[in-house]
Amino acid sequence: MHWLSKKRYVAGLMLPTILVYILYIIAPIIIAMGYSFTKYSGIGGAKFIGLSNYRRLFADDTFWLSLKNTVIILAVDFLVLLILAFLVALLLNNNLKFNGLSKALIFSPAIIAPIIVGIIWVYILDPEVGILNNLLEAIGLGTLKQKWIGGAHLTPFSVAVIYFWQQLGYIVTIYIAGLKMVPGEVLEAARIDGASAVQKVLYVIIPMMRSTISSVAILVITGVFKIFEIVQQTTNGGPNHLSETLVTYSYATTFKNAEYGYGMSLATVTFIFCLLVVAVYQLAVRERKE
Repeated sequence: MHWLSKKRYVAGLMLPTILVYILYIIAPIIIAMGYSFTKYSGIGGAKFIGLSNYRRLFADDTFWLSLKNTVIILAVDFLVLLILAFLVALLLNNNLKFNGLSKALIFSPAIIAPIIVGIIWVYILDPEVGILNNLLEAIGLGTLKQKWIGGAHLTPFSVAVIYFWQQLGYIVTIYIAGLKMVPGEVLEAARIDGASAVQKVLYVIIPMMRSTISSVAILVITGVFKIFEIVQQTTNGGPNHLSETLVTYSYATTFKNAEYGYGMSLATVTFIFCLLVVAVYQLAVRERKE
């Protein structure tokens, strides 16, 4: 009976959170999926059209372009954030001079609103008035000037750099917390056994931080699929949708073109694609553990 009452107590504590989760997470997803099978302008009733939106989507060149841009950003940030942030965390985990100040400076971009981040980087990367191109011109390297944002090729890489700059401190903080969980006795035993610094990282620290690294990887994957303000502020998806990502294209279709049904099909495909990427990563990590 005591076990039963304890179980009811725990369920009672969890119930409000579960209800909020269902109301604000699960229900909107189901509603969006439902609208993806309709033609709806936001006014009047929605007309059921079956899979027409999805057939249109897979024949839409802009969808494939936005998917390509999203994949580029994901590939760049996944590799760079996971690796470089880990190296920075290893460095900051030591008692270096100005360690506290360095942590504060690295973390500071993470507390800036994404829309402000976009404004800052527009002043840096804008092809005409941006600091970077003007600096290259001033030092005699005008031939290296590029259309960093708003062009046909470099925009997704620039967005990846901006997102990396914004998220580096946040990811480093998570890594540092993981490093603090590694027992000092284990590291000391490895040192006594003659392990070098690189060997300690590869064979002691990384295996003991697998759960932390996995959490960071999932945060990066889901974070990239939510990039919106940076693209909106730097390029607004242009010119001619060349710099759209899946999220910005879904937003433009839904709220600018008033094609709610088609926009929800884009959102649904984005959601499913994100889940698939996370599932593939989890499967790959599980196989490596086994």
